[in-house]
Amino acid sequence: MFAAVPKIPWRVARKLHVAPRGLALAAILAVAVCATGAAFGADPAVRVIAQALTVADAGDKYPLTAPAAATRLPDDWSLTRPEHDAVVWYRIRFDPPGASAPHSSQSLYIERACSQIEVQLNGQLIYSTRSSVGSVANHCARPHLMRLPASALLPSGNVIDLRLQGHALQRVAGPARAAGLSVLKIGPSEVLAAEHARREFWNVSVVQALSIVLAALGFAVLRLDSWNRRNSHLRPYGWLALCGSALALHHWLGEAPVSSASVEFIVAAAVAPLAAASMLFLLRLAGRRWRQIEKLLLPQCLLMPLTLLLAGPSRLFLAASIWNTVLGLELLAVIGRTLWLTRRQPPHEYWPMAAALVTLATALALEFAVQRAWVAPPALETTQLILIALAIGLGLRLLRGFAKALQAAELGRRQLPGRALELAAAAERKFSQMADARIEQVMAQERKRIAADLHDDLGAKLLTIVHTSDSQRISTLAREALEEMRLSVRGLTGRPMQLADALADWRAEVMARLGQANIETDWRGPDEDVEQTLPARSFVQTTRILRESVSNIIKHSGATNCKVRCTVRDGEFELIVQDNGCGIPMELDGKLDRGHGMASMKHRAKQMRGQCLVESAPSYGTVIRLTLAL
Repeated sequence: MFAAVPKIPWRVARKLHVAPRGLALAAILAVAVCATGAAFGADPAVRVIAQALTVADAGDKYPLTAPAAATRLPDDWSLTRPEHDAVVWYRIRFDPPGASAPHSSQSLYIERACSQIEVQLNGQLIYSTRSSVGSVANHCARPHLMRLPASALLPSGNVIDLRLQGHALQRVAGPARAAGLSVLKIGPSEVLAAEHARREFWNVSVVQALSIVLAALGFAVLRLDSWNRRNSHLRPYGWLALCGSALALHHWLGEAPVSSASVEFIVAAAVAPLAAASMLFLLRLAGRRWRQIEKLLLPQCLLMPLTLLLAGPSRLFLAASIWNTVLGLELLAVIGRTLWLTRRQPPHEYWPMAAALVTLATALALEFAVQRAWVAPPALETTQLILIALAIGLGLRLLRGFAKALQAAELGRRQLPGRALELAAAAERKFSQMADARIEQVMAQERKRIAADLHDDLGAKLLTIVHTSDSQRISTLAREALEEMRLSVRGLTGRPMQLADALADWRAEVMARLGQANIETDWRGPDEDVEQTLPARSFVQTTRILRESVSNIIKHSGATNCKVRCTVRDGEFELIVQDNGCGIPMELDGKLDRGHGMASMKHRAKQMRGQCLVESAPSYGTVIRLTLAL
């Protein structure tokens, strides 16, 4: 479901422009993290392996006599082997590159192998992360790159055996820490090395750098708290920053000095003090107290580790999930209360904080969905990066406020003699500003109410129909209506979209819809990377034209094959959709524009100052040709 964004008056927007740079940095980093995964395409020279033979055996060699099972990659043990607490062998076969690249150095790249892995090439050990202390949950965030020795490669029929050791789901603090293996990639070393460096940068280096900044902010804010006890929100933030940076220690430790069970217990138990510090900080920042929640925080911090100990390692995930749900609901309630209590603050103070808190709530919801296996864990540690970035942004905002207060105090001391003469004029200006601010506040509240009505009523009801309807047709129609509503809002308020991203979205949707209808699809995009952008309205109209074309193919054409061609040349974008169906009947010849679908497609193209042509003949199929000026 999308979040409706109220239109902000120009005066409020001007104040938001000077919002604390810390929150802006956090937002930019969050967007960069989410966009990085789609910024790089697949290299044709890289071979992606998504299937392997698996055998559960704790030996040091692949068991040739044991029965093997075909397994699709990625293999997430939290879903496929939730109770497996040992070793699984994966075997794949491949041939080296042919004559086209006889001297290229080849490497094996594993995006995620959680957690201990050994790699053998034709029986020769080439890579290992086995631990000497039994801690097997400390390599989940790190990608793995290993060069395939040319001396060990055979002309054909090469065999790679991977020995993966991990824990059962019930023994770890979260699904992302359970064992699993991503798809494997074999290709040129220089290509895979670049991908490995990019993944390690976001998953490890960025988290390390941000954790250092967060720890420094924590110590700085605690120092400020020792100087000024009146600001009661400083101390909770300091402990929040230190706890958050401590949870990132596993990115620094190649091998934990304690057992894996101890590591998982510490990670699970650390959630309680982290959540308690977060809730205290938000309540203190709002200037109000919520005694019912505050009385629960200390007992929860003591009770959570005790219940985890009583549950034992075999039921750690169950106990941690229950506690995480309780703490997450409490934190969401505190976020909502903070937004409500601070709603009357000046816009330049309220809107940045509201954006940060909404982002925090979204990240918590995403983490909750991952914990419940409703969505697959993201390849990047998106949630952790967003939370750390938000904490850093809030810390910078606190330091900026403190610096501004010192600056204002010094300036006031210097200007005190002349201030008395300006009080009368300032009072008059203040009265006028308060009147304007009140009008703006009422307008903002009304826009917020309208936006909330759209979001909570229409969007929520459609989403409820999607998840609760017993009729597949009704659920599908509700989901389509929800997507159309999102698309319409994007056309009204969205920014220009990269054509490359739009092509990726269209391709995914067309392939999925035609694939469900058992229609073979041949999609070909531009031969080279495109850098042009599409206006938001053009993206929406083109999407609807493409959807209408696909709907006609599915419903009326009887086609078994569909070709889609996208080209960009001479400042024009051309989209051709061709099917091998029965075509438009002869009795409708010359009446193509009378149909609502065809007429709407041409009308949409005309609105974009483009052209949509339809060519068809019986037994020839139908060709739809859309041309737009970029």
